[in-house]
Amino acid sequence: MPKTGNRFQSFSDFYPFYLAEHSNLTCRRLHFVGSSIALYCLIRFGMSGNPAWFFGGLIQGYAFAWVGHFFFEKNKPATFKYPLWSFMGDWVMYKDILTRKIPF
Repeated sequence: MPKTGNRFQSFSDFYPFYLAEHSNLTCRRLHFVGSSIALYCLIRFGMSGNPAWFFGGLIQGYAFAWVGHFFFEKNKPATFKYPLWSFMGDWVMYKDILTRKIPF
């Protein structure tokens, strides 16, 4: 996978690395649950305009994911080093789980 220093050249280069960092089934499940809660909160924020829903969604999404990494995957979340691509990877992985491309 092509990299320059600590940077990947593209998201398509990054995504296989991202998936490898999520090989533990429980970690992926926690990501999925956290992302689902975050999505629900984002919808509620859009409907109400109450910023508590927005911030609650961020907290829930990351909390579930980080528990998965620290306690089950036993690695450091990619978001610490690659925040944007990690965020994108989470939603692509979410779609891949929904479409059964990745086991849940």
